[in-house]
Amino acid sequence: NKKAVIGGIAGLFYMLALLKSGDAKHLKQAIAISTPLMQNSGYLSNAYGLLHEMTVLQQGNLAARQRLFELIECYGDDAEDSFGRFFSKLCLYWLDLDEARAESPRPLGIFAEEANDAGFYWFATEAAEILSRLIPDSDYRAWADQRVGVSIVDTLEPQSTWEISLKALTKVAGVSSNDAKTERRLAWFLTLYTKHWLLQPREQKLSAKGTWTKGRVVALSRLAKNASEFDYLTAQDLKACNHIKYDYYSGSQYALNRDAIKALVGHPLVFWEDSPTVRVEIVAATPELVIEQAGDGTLILKMEPAISPGDGITLLKETPTRVKVLEVTSEHQQIAEILGKRNQLTVPAAGHEQVLAAIQSVSSLVTVHSDIDGDMDDVEAIEADAKPHVHLMPAGDGLKLSMLTRPFPNSGAYYPPGTGRKTVIAEIDGKRSQATRDLAMEKRLAQDIQQACPALQLGEEAEGEWILDEPETCLELLLQLEAVEEDIVLEWPEGEKLKIRNKAGIDGWRLHIKQEQDWFSVSGELELDDGSVMDMQALLSLLDQTSSRFIPIGDGQFLALTQAFRKRLDEFRAYSERHGKGARFHPLAALALEETLDEVGQLKADKTWKSHIKRLKESKTIAPEVPSTLQAELRDYQQEGFQWLAQLAHWRVGACLADDMGLGKTLQALAVILMRAPGGPTLVVAPTSVGANWISEAQRFAPTLNVFQLGSGDRQAVVDQLSGFDLLVCSYGLLQQPEVAALLAEIEWQTIVLDEAQAIKNSATKRSQAAMKLKAGFKVVTTGTPIENHLGELWNLFRFINPGLLGSSEKFNERFAIPIERHQDKQARLWLKKLIQPFMLRRTKAQVLDELPSRTEITLHVKLSGEEKALYEALRRDAIAKLTTTDAKAGAKHLQVLAEITRLRRICCNPKLVMPEMPPTSAKLQLFGEVLEELLSNRHKALVFSQFVDHLTILREYLDKRNITYQYLDGSTPVKQRKQRVDAFQSGKGNVFLISLKAGGTGLNLTAADYVIHMDPWWNPAVEDQASDRAHRIGQTRPVTIYRLVTEGTIEEKIVELHNKKRDLADSLLEGADMSGKLSTDALLQLMSEEA
Repeated sequence: NKKAVIGGIAGLFYMLALLKSGDAKHLKQAIAISTPLMQNSGYLSNAYGLLHEMTVLQQGNLAARQRLFELIECYGDDAEDSFGRFFSKLCLYWLDLDEARAESPRPLGIFAEEANDAGFYWFATEAAEILSRLIPDSDYRAWADQRVGVSIVDTLEPQSTWEISLKALTKVAGVSSNDAKTERRLAWFLTLYTKHWLLQPREQKLSAKGTWTKGRVVALSRLAKNASEFDYLTAQDLKACNHIKYDYYSGSQYALNRDAIKALVGHPLVFWEDSPTVRVEIVAATPELVIEQAGDGTLILKMEPAISPGDGITLLKETPTRVKVLEVTSEHQQIAEILGKRNQLTVPAAGHEQVLAAIQSVSSLVTVHSDIDGDMDDVEAIEADAKPHVHLMPAGDGLKLSMLTRPFPNSGAYYPPGTGRKTVIAEIDGKRSQATRDLAMEKRLAQDIQQACPALQLGEEAEGEWILDEPETCLELLLQLEAVEEDIVLEWPEGEKLKIRNKAGIDGWRLHIKQEQDWFSVSGELELDDGSVMDMQALLSLLDQTSSRFIPIGDGQFLALTQAFRKRLDEFRAYSERHGKGARFHPLAALALEETLDEVGQLKADKTWKSHIKRLKESKTIAPEVPSTLQAELRDYQQEGFQWLAQLAHWRVGACLADDMGLGKTLQALAVILMRAPGGPTLVVAPTSVGANWISEAQRFAPTLNVFQLGSGDRQAVVDQLSGFDLLVCSYGLLQQPEVAALLAEIEWQTIVLDEAQAIKNSATKRSQAAMKLKAGFKVVTTGTPIENHLGELWNLFRFINPGLLGSSEKFNERFAIPIERHQDKQARLWLKKLIQPFMLRRTKAQVLDELPSRTEITLHVKLSGEEKALYEALRRDAIAKLTTTDAKAGAKHLQVLAEITRLRRICCNPKLVMPEMPPTSAKLQLFGEVLEELLSNRHKALVFSQFVDHLTILREYLDKRNITYQYLDGSTPVKQRKQRVDAFQSGKGNVFLISLKAGGTGLNLTAADYVIHMDPWWNPAVEDQASDRAHRIGQTRPVTIYRLVTEGTIEEKIVELHNKKRDLADSLLEGADMSGKLSTDALLQLMSEEA
């Protein structure tokens, strides 16, 4: 039944058929066929060698690519080898089409002519077929069409290396996905008893999930009689099955005899019966004669393990996953009989020489492990090897490692390092030899290896074995072992399972950058440590398979990237997107990629890139003078802010000035506006409440600017007359009107400033859409809170100042928003921060204003009265009942939930806000009165914020009854009156300023107050902080205290808890700003459902 091996020319065609199939089994079969034929096929050997390497490459072994190029160069011009010449050109066509077009036409044309003249028409037409594809529209097409039959040129399609690699990834298991469902194997399950053991073979199947089933028992009779029907049995399985014998006594049963276990030494699929996922290592060993020396010199001889009469094979469980198979010979039995039933012979110290003589006699029969040594005839003394032997074997998805010592370097028994007797005597290669162990050195060397392999600390250690469950840890261990390979002997008892085939660092990364429309495209390749090359697209595709630095490349083999290189690659992928045969990135991502590009092994770039980098470097060195016409002395940090803005303007990119409230963002913006004013008009878009402030600040600090306010008059006439030094102020309300948006979009502004730019945070709003149409040489957004609710707001701000830098909304969410907001991905957060940092300047008061007085925040807990608590609870239960029975769709239900929550928040302030018939008394109003009375009695002034205007109305009535003077401002207050009331408060008219949170939270300077009272918590702490900064800002000379009134046991406490949980994200990105994330409908419901 021996399989015939097809050789000769027929074998070449058989190889081609297997290659064309592409199936993993067929590729493996092609390797098996070609391996001997490439050595002994005479004039066809070179052709077999080429097809062999092409098959290896198809399996995903990229190292074969380089070997193929070397063979092609070697055989391609050999006039004595027609097959080698032809298959060289054919393989080059499959391997690298561009290289084939450049190198092959002339020599292949000569070959075709020679073949045709010699009458070798098949060679001629096949060569013409290749030429017709290399040189389209040539005469070779007609020549090739004379061929009879199918061309072998179509055996493979020309493919790039990355395509071959990806195809190989699908074959990592060694089979195609269709074959995997029927893949089977025979596993052996072992049970150990005191005096005997049981072996049970089971057939296991590979499940659809890629895991092996528990297996079904296979009848021993079938394995004995019809082993050939199990086509998946290995040679070692068959060897074990040869020990299945018929039990003649029972007449009906088959059984495995005791020798079967010997056949399983080194078998990869032996498991414990009672722990079927724990793999067992079966190793061969022999009994030993041990000589121990007691303290008084007495010598004790014994056999290890003890041998019972009749023993032929003994199993010894050495560790939880390692079993020794000891074959007991008749000589061993004789020695055991001499030692007696107690397995011990005691010899007095005086018998030392006689024991040595006995050792010398039996050392050819049994290994001797002794505490004593001495000169013995015919025993060669050799130097014991103290080098640790590291045994590795697969264990589940990981590895098991054991560290042993083998005194005789290439044979003999293994011992745990530093344990046992110092002298070992055994017959090695037919000679009796003695090795004297240095137990202390063995122990020290083993400890050195442990210290050199920190991955071991991540595994579980027991009885000298380490179990490492995580594949990542195993691969780290392999690299660490590779680093100490000269100090160890590495053994895979079951054959190599995992292998680091190549290593690569950033110094092997070669890149080429060139402009491609509005992007920079990047192509390149990675040179591996064996000299082979992986192209950019293959590398990026493989990186998608795993987040590890160990990249699977098939057949249990891995490409090991350095940690630093993997980090740089991930960073590159975060700032770029796949494109063509490589990637592309936004020009402004150059700053974020600067370190990576500096570290690559080779960088080639076009003139545009070099010019881009030159302008970037020039921008960093610009240090313009503050315009002399600016009527203000800038503080140091404001001077830095001006220079930063000027540098970005020179680079022609936008800027986000995100300084803390009250640090003079308007003044810094005016300075850069003045610098650029000669070049054309400036547009400032600001909230209505802040527009007047811009006009007054511009008139005060930049009197050379001509300031206009876009109002209800002839807007076209105003815009038409604008020129250099003109500054137009427009409100967001006007900007969102279609006719105004169209009017402003027609102008090429010198500078545009969007103040309080959080106004365009929502990309779906009309004002945001109108802002995106504005054109300017330099765009600036100023905001103290660039992120209020979620990262999508930051994306929209950058879409205005530097469109495309953060990618599309979908890409931004995929790369940054979702990983950061949902998964708290710190690395994604760092990448985003690095990307936006060059274009965002954020300073907090604590960082730059040493002279600013202290700021203290205090939460005052309000205890509801019994009646209020009952009303609140009734309202809460009613809300939950309504919401749990609603059949509204998702969006509508979300709005319903928010409406119910608003009712709960309002009743926390005052029951009258929900039930108008109730009197205006409440626990919160009472506490407010007590706090206010104390403040006023100590001559303090207070800003009082509420988000509910009707709550402010209740507070006004309270103040009126007590004759407390106050100022008032909400969204309905006209612009002129706003300024009048602010000026009045600042000049001392009124001790209290009642302010609607949304209407007065930005753009106001109210440093006359040194206390701030927030009557009700808002979802977003950044909005509250912004409001508090009306008092805590430049010009404030007294400490500022901020009170928050929060009702106990209500939804208000839940909102404050959310504040604490949500501050981290913006802090980490902006180093100062704050935010709260979007809450889902379920999360909102939970706020109501849970008791506080």
